[in-house]
Amino acid sequence: MTDHATLPIDLPPVRGTLTPDRDLSGLTWMRVGGPADVLFQPADEEDLSGFLAALPAGVPVFPMGVGSNLIVRDGGIRGVVIRLGRGFNGIRVEGGRVHAGAAALDAHVARRAAEAGRDLTFLRTIPGSIGGAVRMNAGCYGTYTADVLESVRVIHRDGRTETLPAAALNMRYRQSDLPEGAVVVEAIFAAPEGDPEALAARMAEQLARRDETQPSKDRTAGSTFRNPAGFSSTGRDDDTHELKAWKVIDEAGMRGARIGGAVMNEKHSNFLTNAEDATAEDLESLGELVRKRVYESQGIRLEWEIMRVGDPAR
Repeated sequence: MTDHATLPIDLPPVRGTLTPDRDLSGLTWMRVGGPADVLFQPADEEDLSGFLAALPAGVPVFPMGVGSNLIVRDGGIRGVVIRLGRGFNGIRVEGGRVHAGAAALDAHVARRAAEAGRDLTFLRTIPGSIGGAVRMNAGCYGTYTADVLESVRVIHRDGRTETLPAAALNMRYRQSDLPEGAVVVEAIFAAPEGDPEALAARMAEQLARRDETQPSKDRTAGSTFRNPAGFSSTGRDDDTHELKAWKVIDEAGMRGARIGGAVMNEKHSNFLTNAEDATAEDLESLGELVRKRVYESQGIRLEWEIMRVGDPAR
């Protein structure tokens, strides 16, 4: 395990903010996790590019969004955590294209696009930012990021900026192949045209449906496990197959299961929840127990959808 003191003492100069030993628990929706050796919040793309170019190649870098689909382990993250903010959350619509900064919230992009008569309504109920939507090929109600993504601009680990076509990302169900260490800074969507009032009404319906069926007010990180079957390699739901993660969890008797302050939510059993001062270890241990019980009872290996990063408690 790398000690904090092994990071270079003289980090590259920046115009943004460098915070050593920054507790990350408050930056995740689950409210768990230890510190990052350093948290870097760049001022803009030039600041980020210059920092990465000057940072010694051996220093690990982890781009972090709004922490909505993430468990940071109790020992924290070694290296530099990069969190994009105001310099990366712009949204503009030009013709049929929606340009969205990686830090722009999915819901905000959906609303701005709808106001301009462009349909990205599937993003409205996804609790994350655009960078995460690209990385995870986020989707909802039958539409996925891959369906509308045209290109992304990334900054590589060596500081180079490059625009990549969506086809280069090999986007599939809840996955994409971004270059190792690359930080997404902007995405461009070719959004279908739609009537602004009709789009607004559709988003209102989606929100109501979500709140009725999901624990949207609880401390969760979204869906815990990927659906185990019924999806093609392109990431599109196959409606002929009804095998869903929550169903196999229920059949294993794990709805409401608890370890410490972690619980599989009673309202929707595929939502791992910090119900009462859970630790990251509580949450991950419960998730692994669910995987074990589902495999023992049904022979199905659930795969985590939530990203787990960092070191265990020391």
